Amino acid sequence: MAAEGLDMSSNGDVSSELETPVPPEVMPAEQPELPQPPQPESSQPEETAEHTAETQDVGGTAAYPTALEEGDDEEGELPVDFDRLWRVAHDNPQEFSSWTDLLQYCEQESHTTASRRALGAFLVRYPLCYGYWKKFADLERRAGNSIRAQEVCVRGLKAIPLSLDLWIHYITLLQDTLNMNLPESTQHIRSAFEAAVSAAGLEFHSDRLWEMYADWEREQGDLRAVTAIYSRVMRIPTQLYRGHFERVRAHLFAHHPKDLLPPEEYKCLRAEFQQSQQGETAPVEGEESEEKPPGEETPEDSNTKDQDTEEDVQKMQELLLADRQKLYQQTELEVGKRWAFEEAIKRPYFHVKPLDRAQLKAWHSYLDWEMSEAEQRVPEAEDDGSRAGRRRVLVLFERCLIACALYEELWTKYVRFLEQHSVEEAQAVYRRACEVHLSHKPSMHLQWATFEERHGNITEARRVLKSLEEAMPGLAMVRLRRAGLERRTGRLDQAEELLREAVLQSKETPTLHAFYSIKLARLLLKLSKNSAKARSVLLEAIELSPDNSKLHLNLLELEVAGDPRGNGIGVQQCVSRALAAPLSPHTKLLFSQRGLQFAEDFGATVQSVLTVYDEHQKLLKELGSKKRGAENGDNDDPEKMSKLEESAPAPSMATPPMPPVAMATPPPPMMGGDMSGSHYGYGGWYQQQQYGAYGYQNPWNYNQYYPPS
Repeated sequence: MAAEGLDMSSNGDVSSELETPVPPEVMPAEQPELPQPPQPESSQPEETAEHTAETQDVGGTAAYPTALEEGDDEEGELPVDFDRLWRVAHDNPQEFSSWTDLLQYCEQESHTTASRRALGAFLVRYPLCYGYWKKFADLERRAGNSIRAQEVCVRGLKAIPLSLDLWIHYITLLQDTLNMNLPESTQHIRSAFEAAVSAAGLEFHSDRLWEMYADWEREQGDLRAVTAIYSRVMRIPTQLYRGHFERVRAHLFAHHPKDLLPPEEYKCLRAEFQQSQQGETAPVEGEESEEKPPGEETPEDSNTKDQDTEEDVQKMQELLLADRQKLYQQTELEVGKRWAFEEAIKRPYFHVKPLDRAQLKAWHSYLDWEMSEAEQRVPEAEDDGSRAGRRRVLVLFERCLIACALYEELWTKYVRFLEQHSVEEAQAVYRRACEVHLSHKPSMHLQWATFEERHGNITEARRVLKSLEEAMPGLAMVRLRRAGLERRTGRLDQAEELLREAVLQSKETPTLHAFYSIKLARLLLKLSKNSAKARSVLLEAIELSPDNSKLHLNLLELEVAGDPRGNGIGVQQCVSRALAAPLSPHTKLLFSQRGLQFAEDFGATVQSVLTVYDEHQKLLKELGSKKRGAENGDNDDPEKMSKLEESAPAPSMATPPMPPVAMATPPPPMMGGDMSGSHYGYGGWYQQQQYGAYGYQNPWNYNQYYPPS
């Protein structure tokens, strides 16, 4: 029967092939390529690439996938509510329900063009929804374009190569649409089966696919191919392993072994059978065997199918079954190891709804066990067993990341496993995670950039961070990572430029502007050794945010860190600026104390020290009077003050709460009392400042450094 939608005047060329539906980065093991659907001579230009290249970026925005509709018969105007639902979905692409509303509306309207556009855009963001790939293929088939339906399936299988339902749907589509009168169509379907079992044959629930393959080969009359299929699946721990063994038994006893095995295997089986027969009828001692020497056998000796008795055939069949029995027992043991893990998995498909902790724990436990099993199989030299063990780990990770595609922890676990074997495979997984499934999770992109930098791929790390910042502007951590990357690669000028750009762009947000200014100033001071530029950056930031204590503090640290013989004026100017700024009283006291400490340690004259001390005492008196006024309720409503007193006592100025700023040296406790206006007062302050503040009983108490005996 001719295939639906095919031009029978064509040559039926199916030799050309698409890319494999299982990209190397998805399933690192080698995969047979998936054949390209046959193209009629008059077919329109390929549009699959344009469809998959719909506008998308890290942020997940997309435009109309208009390239898909070129050459199609339009159905007139789009449905009335299509544009509204389309905008709702694209304004918030992470909202799954908005997409399903759009898809349901298009399906209700039975509008092919609208459905095609909606499905194309939806599957760019949610490619693991295999049911929608099936709907898309059915849509194209109903529209009379079976070739395009096949292309949709191929695209879906590239996105989700472990989808058994999608593989079966694709192969069924080929069987229904290809012209089976053409000899190449059979090879086309066989190649699709091979691609399917190579990609998803190790899946625990892959029994349907294997049975479908065996049944199809039986329909083609190729009994040897059926035997080979059963031999492969019996080595794989699957859910219905017992059913495979029963079918193998029926298959072996229904046909002559010569019809089931390749010539070489049948020859080995025949030799084994003859050897067993010789053991049963051993020659009497002294009698010679009639066995002919090699090379003297007659053709009749090898062509024995017609001469075999029913008993001989049965014994050879039993020998075949005995070998399969051993495989069955080994597989049964492997299935038993995995059964409890498989039973714990309740949702193996993708959904945006979060998984409960028990499900996540089940996946972690299963993966940890499978990885440990693979490690135990690895000998000194890698063999088939170790490769099969690693392959099972990869398949299990891919299964896990269908159900857990939105969980960063499991993507990270996968990358760590792959990194031990292949950096390229780990890079491909990072790309898939960040560009498709976790495009809105900046932490995963930051991990990817760190991975690339760690492996020396500086250009790629730079690209990842830049793309993330373009998609999610305003993230301070991303800008700092970009600057840090440039700094670590020795490009201080680029790091400085990035921070300066951030400072300029954040002027509308004072807190963020101060944050970037501090980072830039530290870079200029510590690495560029340019204190003048650093001071200029901080002063400009203080003009914009005079109430930001962190800016004043960093400027003070800059001045204190300089040469004390020339920075005395700068320190006192910084302190004076902080005292004049709209800062909290406690913060002002901290700055005043730091200025007094600096004057005591590095002041050029005693008069300069006393001047600073007098200013400090004036500040204490001023703040003390304000505190007493607040305690007496001079400027507050009596009813409000009574409520405050009932809720909590007024804080003591002697033990103020520590402000949320980082200081290089913790300041000593603040002094109380009136000691202003006298150098004697300064002397008392000096003794307590230098000794009492640090826990000394007196200046000569050396025993303080030793623990009591």
